[in-house]
Amino acid sequence: MSVIGSETFQWEDSNKRGNIMYRLPRNIRLNDNIVVREDEIAVFYRDGKTMAYFDRPDRYALTSQNAPIVGALVKMLSGVEQKADVIYLQKRAFDGKFGSKQPYQFRDKEFGMVNLRVFGEFRYKVAGPENFVNQFVGTFNFATSAEVEERIKEQMVILVYNSIGELKNEGMGVADLAASLMNIEQVVLSKSNDHFAQYGVGIDKVSGLYISLPEEVQKAVDTRASMQVVGANYMQYQTGQSMRDAANNPSGGAAGVGVGVGAGIGMGYTMMDSMKQANSQPAPGQAPAAGPSVLCPKCGAQNAAGAKFCSNCGGKMTVDKVACPKCGAQINADSKFCPECGTSMAKKKCPKCGAEVAAGAKFCPECGTTVN
Repeated sequence: MSVIGSETFQWEDSNKRGNIMYRLPRNIRLNDNIVVREDEIAVFYRDGKTMAYFDRPDRYALTSQNAPIVGALVKMLSGVEQKADVIYLQKRAFDGKFGSKQPYQFRDKEFGMVNLRVFGEFRYKVAGPENFVNQFVGTFNFATSAEVEERIKEQMVILVYNSIGELKNEGMGVADLAASLMNIEQVVLSKSNDHFAQYGVGIDKVSGLYISLPEEVQKAVDTRASMQVVGANYMQYQTGQSMRDAANNPSGGAAGVGVGVGAGIGMGYTMMDSMKQANSQPAPGQAPAAGPSVLCPKCGAQNAAGAKFCSNCGGKMTVDKVACPKCGAQINADSKFCPECGTSMAKKKCPKCGAEVAAGAKFCPECGTTVN
């Protein structure tokens, strides 16, 4: 300490671990010195605003009216003591985790109102020292890194909710959330600069995003996904689940193993009959099919045998076939390559009239021009 009461301060290493900011414990006096190192930024904050910040390693002398004698005289005459602080900030990035305290109400066209909770990780750092200090020290009067990070976490949750809302307006539903997590992360990251610029914070990375659904909604989404994988309707899926449960526990509490096996086999036949009945049931809004029925190759609805178009979706019940120009195999007309020999089935254009020519054709069907 000098004769006039000035001192030299620095951010001690023991206090830097895990902290993005450090506020000197006392008011700055006339000619107090601060030491700034390579990985630090020091902000001189006086009279409610940022006076200067130092981002180069060096020793700096600060000016203030708070010398022991001058400061006491000013305080005695005016009753006011000048407030001058130094806040140290770290340049390096920090990793944090966020999670929603309150659910986000997502209105889904299939599941109705669904309460979502979001969790994830992010990497942040000080991007604007002046804004950082003005907001967190001046506006919020924060003194610790824990308070700063708590505020950043709250803003991250708000940003994720806003991003989910925008994607919902573009058609994303609850069933699409799991497949859209990386897309949501990128949207959040792209919006973070504008959202956090006022706080002097930069978000470098968003990862590990997880969206939690209510248990009953999650089960419904899982069931729907399983139905799509096996290509079954709800009745078929439930029947198959019942058959699997019966096979896993055939005895049903019966005393003898033989009795259990017999009961399991009998139940299996019952389930098979139920599945046959389910297959014969028409889709909702569809008239019952008379006689044998076939499945629509597009939507899976039951249709009468011989129908050319699906009564549920209007799709064609038969798939057009064409011959491969190289091996002669009959393949679907919309195939891009022959599954037998790999020949490209892409259509060509006539060099003269521009009409589309089927793969393998030697002459244009419109003008007769030779096609290579």
